[in-house]
Amino acid sequence: MAIKVYNTLSRQKEVFKPLEEGKVKMYVCGPTVYNYIHIGNARPAIIFDMVRRYFEFRGYDVTYISNFTDVDDKLINAAKELGEDVPTIAERFINAYFEDVGALGVKCADHHPRVTETMPEIIEFVQGLIDKGFAYEVRGDVYFSTRKFEGYGKLSQQSIDDLQSGARIEVEQQKADPLDFALWKKAKSGEISWESPWGEGRPGWHIECSAMVKKYLGDTIDIHAGGQDLSFPHHENEIAQSEAMTGKTMANYWLHNGYINIDNEKMSKSLGNFILVHDIIKKYDPEIIRFFMLMAHYRSPINFNDELLSSAKNGLERLKTAVKNLEYRLEETANLGNNETEWLTKVEAEKENFIREMDDDFNSANAIATLFDLAKLANVYLREDHSSTAVLERFLAVFNELADVLGLALSSPSELLDEEIDKLIEQRNEARKNKDFALADKIRDELKDLNIVLEDTPQGVRWKRV
Repeated sequence: MAIKVYNTLSRQKEVFKPLEEGKVKMYVCGPTVYNYIHIGNARPAIIFDMVRRYFEFRGYDVTYISNFTDVDDKLINAAKELGEDVPTIAERFINAYFEDVGALGVKCADHHPRVTETMPEIIEFVQGLIDKGFAYEVRGDVYFSTRKFEGYGKLSQQSIDDLQSGARIEVEQQKADPLDFALWKKAKSGEISWESPWGEGRPGWHIECSAMVKKYLGDTIDIHAGGQDLSFPHHENEIAQSEAMTGKTMANYWLHNGYINIDNEKMSKSLGNFILVHDIIKKYDPEIIRFFMLMAHYRSPINFNDELLSSAKNGLERLKTAVKNLEYRLEETANLGNNETEWLTKVEAEKENFIREMDDDFNSANAIATLFDLAKLANVYLREDHSSTAVLERFLAVFNELADVLGLALSSPSELLDEEIDKLIEQRNEARKNKDFALADKIRDELKDLNIVLEDTPQGVRWKRV
């Protein structure tokens, strides 16, 4: 069976054909780290973590990159308001990001590049665009000549003459064209800046991702993904920059997740419905939030409210109860029984149904429906008082295998001793001191899988069993 993905570029489902057999190069736009992430940021983190997991389940070797924008107007404004410097704020909220998405079951990327660590490559990229005639400098600012790139508008499928200046495309008198966008911004007094051939300054928003994609994955990648709001202008501008620079296709497949509304209204600070992950995971088990996000197809808009989260909680508990009942029967049974081939066949059929649904543009909603079908099948098996060790073990193996694809843990974890937990927390603290966030997140994820929740406080790390 082939995996089909909906490509925003073509507006249709296409059979996934990797650049290199058995491998996937995947880039997902990460957050601007000036505050805690909101649930709108959480959706792409969860969705594309699921996509990555599914590719790995299907045998692909995935190289997964997700960046941090750690210098930006929002960070500079936050620094002014708080009386701190930009690097301090960025570091604080990068750590908070790892904590929040880790609680949501999101695995670390293979690399989490930062803009501030990619400055030489960004400057080289901008200079390359100038040399090729696609960019120009005006009094310390550098702009991309949008109309010189013939394919501009192909992702948003708009004629360049119909396009209006969108978010972060400022109409300035010194631009040659209102649609031209900044590649490099001249430093203002007191702002964080870097030396460049055009004077002190910092990168524009879009060039950052183009430079990071090229550095970590090459000129052409398999999948570029992010929230629907990034399709234009951010991803459109990335395509223009990268393809103007390399003369090659930037990404073969563009994936975008849908929006989140709060009680059927757009989330915004002005409406007072702006929900931070940092806050909501104190109210709800993070796994419930993840399950809720996956209960809808990733391209569909979803509504977020307490009633729907309560429904997701009940659904997840049904699956966990089915697994728990299987575990109890396996522990209690003294009758090895026979292989009961017909039941093994039924279990495998549900697994194939799961794969078929996920192959169809990662339809996690329908895939979860197959888990409920598997739970019904398990309940029937137990109700009829079957006790084949082979069948019980296969039920559990398939449940756990498919749940892991979705980043869920349905089985009852083994319990750690208090001193073992304290030792792991010490190891995590040491890893964070050494800025080894991958190891720190791995330890936190392992504890979470064992129902141990960590809470970072000014007095140190606290933990509790849930």
